[in-house]
Amino acid sequence: MDWTSVAGIVLALAGLLIGHSLEGGKLASLMQPAAFVIVVVGTFGAVLLQTEKHTFLRGIRMLRWVFKPPPSQRAKLARDITQWSLLARRDGLLALEPHMLGNKDKFIQKGLRLVVDGIAPDKLRSLMELEVTSYEFSQRQAAKIWEAAAGYSPTIGIIGAVLGLIHVMENLGDPAKLGSGIAVAFVSTVYGVGLANLFYYPVGNKLKNIVAETVTQYEILTDVFHDIAGGDHSRVIEERVASLLTRP
Repeated sequence: MDWTSVAGIVLALAGLLIGHSLEGGKLASLMQPAAFVIVVVGTFGAVLLQTEKHTFLRGIRMLRWVFKPPPSQRAKLARDITQWSLLARRDGLLALEPHMLGNKDKFIQKGLRLVVDGIAPDKLRSLMELEVTSYEFSQRQAAKIWEAAAGYSPTIGIIGAVLGLIHVMENLGDPAKLGSGIAVAFVSTVYGVGLANLFYYPVGNKLKNIVAETVTQYEILTDVFHDIAGGDHSRVIEERVASLLTRP
């Protein structure tokens, strides 16, 4: 569990609620189901309209990474790379086949398969760089749905405010209904702006950072596969391992 994400949400909500209470406001005044439905459902409806279904669903699934990010693989990859290098120099490239078959990462599987198949190093690098580019594009597109939500949310909040005011104008003759309409109007704006800046934007940025970490590892692995295929000295591979462990 990434407790910094949990702490961030708690602090953001605490700041809003404590500030609201210090000014004499009541928590119940912020609980407006109508405003919540207008903003949240409307926002994701707009995002879905501009996004392909599989990209939208992938972005929703990626939300769990904010609170439980994929564990770092750098130390394990460093050990694996050292083992691949020594094995290839000692027993030949075909000795890497069991490691290819036993690895669950499709990127590593493809890289080792190209090495085992004897693909020319430069051609191998080109193929793996294309794989990295494809992965980065698809993952970033999925993460961008949260940025899109942050862009639409404040505007949908304003729409909710206008709807609330319409409700007020329709019931000017009934003072008992004026309060609820005004509440929906103002709370919709709070929901729209609050969700955009306290949740959607931070989620999108954190997901992009997680994707960037994986892309960094894949870029180093691309160089490693190139070096192994080219029969480079193990010292070169050791430098790759060092960069994997120390690169931010």
